Amino acid sequence: MQINTIAGLINYGQQQLAQRSDSAKLDAQILLGFVLDKARSYLLTWPEKTLPKTNVQHYLDLLQRRIAGEPIAYIVGVQEFWSLPFRVSPATLIPRPDTEVLVELVLEHFAQHNTLHCLDLGTGTGAIALALASEQPHWTIDAVDFSHDAVALAKQNAVDLGLSQVNIFHSNWFSAVNERTYDVIVSNPPYIDVLDKHLHEGDVRYEPESALVADEQGFGDIKHIAQQARGFLSSQGALFFEHGFEQAEGVRKLLTTLGYANAQTVKDFNGHDRITWATYKIAN
Repeated sequence: MQINTIAGLINYGQQQLAQRSDSAKLDAQILLGFVLDKARSYLLTWPEKTLPKTNVQHYLDLLQRRIAGEPIAYIVGVQEFWSLPFRVSPATLIPRPDTEVLVELVLEHFAQHNTLHCLDLGTGTGAIALALASEQPHWTIDAVDFSHDAVALAKQNAVDLGLSQVNIFHSNWFSAVNERTYDVIVSNPPYIDVLDKHLHEGDVRYEPESALVADEQGFGDIKHIAQQARGFLSSQGALFFEHGFEQAEGVRKLLTTLGYANAQTVKDFNGHDRITWATYKIAN
């Protein structure tokens, strides 16, 4: 099999990535499809097609970046989330499939609300807010991030996806939210302890530490949001967190201590505790 054919290059890439990626063949296909600006179906249809040297070298260069551990989403600049293509950059976390559980939960519990006010704290690429908006175009959704680069990227994703009704703006958590109230507040905040060994492994090595790490063994931002959210939720409003798989009990206890009701945790696609949410009733 020739190294300069589509099939040969994919096979070579798969072999080179076998020890470094759980999705070696898919990674190789994505990289080659990016180089050729073609869908995977094209690669499967024309496996024996011979490619120009410039295409081959471009592919091999990208392959070396992936072998070194750089996330494939950063290499190609796009990550799919909720079946939508999101631009990504090193200024934001890469949207992950498990975060879709949070989107599913909000839709499951509030899909019957034709009008609803929602706030996404730490929006990053805008993935959560824009996924919700794609399903509920009549909801009023605000999305904030403290990173100006992230805000610009999320705004571009909103335009690309035709979801510019989402109001995306710069805010350090609630600092610029003013006196608005929300039926639902969602957040995938930093929740990793600064001493966690996983910060030096895999894709997270390339992601912004400010979006990953929190003080107080990873609970610092979760505590701050839970405390402050009580002043921004409507009565019986709900607060949803994504968190680390060992933090569920701590998050439930925190919410209960702060006066939230019915704190409960839902597992991600791998069976790990991942999303905890609760409601808050404003005292009369």
